[in-house]
Amino acid sequence: MSNTVYTTQMDAARKGIVTPQMEAVAKKEQLPVDELMALMAQGKVVIPANKAHTCLNPEGVGSMLRTKINVNLGVSRDCKDYDVEMQKVMSAVNMGAEAIMDLSSHGNTQPFRKKLTAECPAMIGTVPVYDSVIHYQRDLATLTAKDFIDVVRLHAEDGVDFVTLHCGITRKTIDQIRRHKRKMNIVSRGGSLVFAWMCMTGNENPFYEYYDEILDICREHDVTISLGDACRPGCLADATDVCQIEELVRLGELTKRAWEKDVQVMVEGPGHVPMDQIAANMKVQQTICMGAPFYVLGPLVTDIAPGYDHITAAIGGAIAAMNGAAFLCYVTPAEHLALPNLDDVKQGIIASKIAAHAADIAKGVKGARDIDDKMGDARRKLDWEAQWACAIDPDTARAIRDDRSPEHDDTCSMCGKFCAVRSMNKALAGEYIDIL
Repeated sequence: MSNTVYTTQMDAARKGIVTPQMEAVAKKEQLPVDELMALMAQGKVVIPANKAHTCLNPEGVGSMLRTKINVNLGVSRDCKDYDVEMQKVMSAVNMGAEAIMDLSSHGNTQPFRKKLTAECPAMIGTVPVYDSVIHYQRDLATLTAKDFIDVVRLHAEDGVDFVTLHCGITRKTIDQIRRHKRKMNIVSRGGSLVFAWMCMTGNENPFYEYYDEILDICREHDVTISLGDACRPGCLADATDVCQIEELVRLGELTKRAWEKDVQVMVEGPGHVPMDQIAANMKVQQTICMGAPFYVLGPLVTDIAPGYDHITAAIGGAIAAMNGAAFLCYVTPAEHLALPNLDDVKQGIIASKIAAHAADIAKGVKGARDIDDKMGDARRKLDWEAQWACAIDPDTARAIRDDRSPEHDDTCSMCGKFCAVRSMNKALAGEYIDIL
């Protein structure tokens, strides 16, 4: 390892410096470290790793790596128990979530944020615009551009690995939204706050106007910018419309400006998108944003499944990741309805992990199918313990079998002695096959 000084992981990659984070990620991804560095130098892979987040177990995010998942947590005015949120955090990490986003919108948020960066090994993300009103305890219209930028700096100093910033909407977007008559307007919480602030003050988006100052903050602390998609579609009718694409073009320009300062960038994407438009959305993003990792919410492939949106998002997420998305933001059964509880969080994580894994198999990520091949062997042998070891959620699988246990251990209560696997094993071994 070189002793040359570097500012960010991207800067190190461009200088040929192998960082401990790169070594860890290369090992996880079964990639030669020089290949990883080349991708990072181009901006196609990021390792979100704030210098102050010392307990971080680093992960790489990029379309050619394993698809990663993010879990959104945090308190609200109606649900404000930080202890419960911390339980969700540790549960999420234990289930394999690679990132946690603290989206708290109530109370004193800094102690919880600092606790996360002091104790949580997963990547930590935030949306500073949420915290601005809470931090200053002032109405949105009274905040200044400097207030918003100072909160970005505060989050960087607290050890946050990536920040979602809605830099891509401008005064021009206000006219577009009014002129194009979207069915759902803006459904991004952060995007709506920036839009409202611009409408009330008459000023330009501070995250766009003072982008260079933000880049300097991110470069100093090695914070990855996640360029938020304020105009992501909130229903199928708004998918791939002019507002979404125009913002994406601006995000491509902002990506290039960040790379010029060695700041790592992810680009956020839709949203609600019909299945037949997902692949095209991924291709457009890869082209406009020059291969920067794409971070998608879902996409949700139908609007009519409240209570089951973890499923609609998993369907879209698998298609998106197969076609180039690198990072899936989980969606829970509580999406559109309420703050998720512990069980909602579990359901959302499992659905997202299934989607991510299925996509990794489809796009040929090295080693992705190994566990599936082990499961095939375990099922052929009717080795239940080996099946639990391969399962994405072994506790649930075991509980279902135990709840409806069969008369004979070498079968399940669905087929009993009619079990095809049992019959084939016995037939190929030359044994008598008893059915009754």
